[in-house]
Amino acid sequence: MSNSGRNLAPDSANTRRDLPKDFAIFLDFFLQATAMVGEDYFRLPVAGREDLLYRERVYCYELYHCLRLSMEHSGPSFPYTLCGELDKSGHPYIRGNSLDRVKPDFLVHKPLSMTLNLVAIEVKPVARTIRGGNQTGVVGWRAIGQEEIEKDLKTLTAFHRAGSYHRAIYLIYGNDDRRFQHIRAKAAVLSDKLGTEEIDLDLIDLYLHQESGQPASYQAWL
Repeated sequence: MSNSGRNLAPDSANTRRDLPKDFAIFLDFFLQATAMVGEDYFRLPVAGREDLLYRERVYCYELYHCLRLSMEHSGPSFPYTLCGELDKSGHPYIRGNSLDRVKPDFLVHKPLSMTLNLVAIEVKPVARTIRGGNQTGVVGWRAIGQEEIEKDLKTLTAFHRAGSYHRAIYLIYGNDDRRFQHIRAKAAVLSDKLGTEEIDLDLIDLYLHQESGQPASYQAWL
């Protein structure tokens, strides 16, 4: 999206783009990038601890790096830019609507164009750590809360509807099938409860990244 009201009319190159085809190309980059995320970024080692922690920011920063590397190999034929947590507040085309105060983890688009918004991505670990006191550190894990899932899915739906993004991706990482099934089931309940105007799972592709060194895999919604 543009930062001003100028140069927003689609040029001839923009009108010739095939967004479904471009999205399929991007998915190849996306899967390559997830496979490049190493174990130390997937689950963070901590001095003095035997277990490994899921740290969302650490994972996202490394995934951003790997995705940039994958996309850069495509050259100028793939005219999209990867942005991390881009703040859209005050944008002339979204001011006051459902996108004004939300920041997805990743946006892939062509700056200064309203016709080449390709994909919005939200990332979540399969579980959150539960912390004890200063001496006990991490004492367990908890499932991702319904409020977090609702916020992510509303954001992704809004970026498609109000931001004209072609598709959206919800990426869950971590190897815990029970908690992944919890996220998927909560998403279905929220979609039924709130309706497709707020959460439309048909617009959102669900991916699960279970292990470092392996690509994420597409998952069907319930």
